Amino acid sequence: MTKVKEPRIKESRIRKKIDTTTTDWLVESFQVLNSTLNIDELIDIILDLTCKAVNSELSLVLLKDRKTDQLHLVSCEKDRKSLSWSLQEGILSWVVENQKPMLLNQPEQDVHFSENLQQLIGVKINNLLSVPLIRRGKLLGVLEAVNKKDAQIFTEKDLDNLTLLANQIAVALDNSILYERAKKESLRKEVLLEVGKSLSSTLELEEVLKRIIQSVKLVVTCDAVGIFLVAKKTQEVEQFEIEGYDPTLEADLNLKIGQGLIGWVAKTGEPVIVPDVRKDERYINARLATRSEMVVPIKTDGKVLGVFNLESNQLNAYAQEDLELLTAFASQAAVAIERARLHKETLEKRKLEEDLKIAREIQKTFLPKEDPSIAGFDISGINISSERVGGDYYDFIPIVENQLGVAIADSSGKGIPASLIMAAFRASLKAEIRNNYTIRTIFNKVNYLLFESLERENYVTAVYGVLDTKSKILTFSNGGHNPPILYRPNGTIEYLTEGGIALGMFPNSTYEERSIPLNKGEVIVFYTDGTTEAMNEKREEFGVKRLEEIIRNHRSLPARDLQTKIIDRINEFSGGKRSDDLTMMVIKVL
Repeated sequence: MTKVKEPRIKESRIRKKIDTTTTDWLVESFQVLNSTLNIDELIDIILDLTCKAVNSELSLVLLKDRKTDQLHLVSCEKDRKSLSWSLQEGILSWVVENQKPMLLNQPEQDVHFSENLQQLIGVKINNLLSVPLIRRGKLLGVLEAVNKKDAQIFTEKDLDNLTLLANQIAVALDNSILYERAKKESLRKEVLLEVGKSLSSTLELEEVLKRIIQSVKLVVTCDAVGIFLVAKKTQEVEQFEIEGYDPTLEADLNLKIGQGLIGWVAKTGEPVIVPDVRKDERYINARLATRSEMVVPIKTDGKVLGVFNLESNQLNAYAQEDLELLTAFASQAAVAIERARLHKETLEKRKLEEDLKIAREIQKTFLPKEDPSIAGFDISGINISSERVGGDYYDFIPIVENQLGVAIADSSGKGIPASLIMAAFRASLKAEIRNNYTIRTIFNKVNYLLFESLERENYVTAVYGVLDTKSKILTFSNGGHNPPILYRPNGTIEYLTEGGIALGMFPNSTYEERSIPLNKGEVIVFYTDGTTEAMNEKREEFGVKRLEEIIRNHRSLPARDLQTKIIDRINEFSGGKRSDDLTMMVIKVL
């Protein structure tokens, strides 16, 4: 059995006396190595010097990756082709681990030899010199000379020469790496400056997000990038801009805070680098090619506005310096996003104010300019608009002599949409009243017209009645509205509920009508839900019972004064704050 020979390991030979020829060659090598700081040019010089120093057929430069702590073959003097391969075994592994040079003239008989290297470079390795490149106690890489020319073997002197050269190469490489890093850092700062200018040139949030996406790709290399904004109230992802993802998987990106890596960073406010997403349980696979990921929060005043997410198809693609750079970029992005959000909110508020102004103007055109003056009755109506304009409506409609139409209504929704719905109801109601139909028929027809013209979620509640001022009879129908309160002098209270459901909900709804005789001293109060649903600071509603009590205690007041009393009590109860319009009609029989 052939005994495997241990490799001959040589310690540094710098202490050994060097002849004049070697000294001259080292000086020349030093000058050449320091002639450039460009890493690519330096690698070419290193390859040439290595072959000349030991008269080898082939030379290799393998550098240590700072992100992965692995060796990568960055250049090979074989047709000047650059190869990339992660090497973790064989001779290289031993040299890296021990940080000592190695000489092998019969590599295949050595326990450390692996065929991976010769398969990689496409050359049979007959003999080999492998020397670590060390600078300031840190391993930068490995320098190798492969196959002595003329079928010779490498000697101890070759190892000495290559070790001396490796010391100079390590210095040059370190300088070049520091230079490249400084240049890269300077370039990134310039990019960040330009990004800041670019982001400050627009206030449109969607445009800001698109510019951020394009800018971040200039700062950090990635195969997919996304920016996700967090809603303040719901704490969910409310808006995002992405690039590099499969559109069919976008649904997986809209996650609540706490889900996935994006959600985890949004919830904790802490950045994260994941070298291998397949080994992290937090990762949600929204991109099949992703192998590593970096996620950074976008914060302002300690609050998370959103999250940056960068994904790479390579393992271990991101290092601490990338994280620091993206964090700096996130600070700039946060300012731009917050400014764009405030601008958007200002525009929306301004638009809302304009909408409310228009809605109020529309609403005013619906309302009577004055109360009717009718012998035997005291009648008054009022509408008080809130900040959130609703779709309230009341009206006194002359029909024929001794007959007065009275209507009160409320539409679903707020603002201009509610005002437009009420405009449709008012026009339909007045058109059918002119045809002199019965009240139930008028409601049947108005209901069908609203059903045809409104969206399904919209509707109108209303009470319409005809007051016969001569015979003192009120005929009415209630379409799903708050029941008017009828107070009788004997202290009893009745609710006017007869009618049907809200108008516009179903095409064939039918409505009843009822006639009631009115007697001296009776009071009818019509109202919308803004009256009884007014809330105090404890979130309690004013309610019908309080309204009844005011009517009972102040029934002797004139109609206008009774309305004022009710409104005063509501303002006192709610602190003057209302979220809905307050509309009311009072009919007193004298």
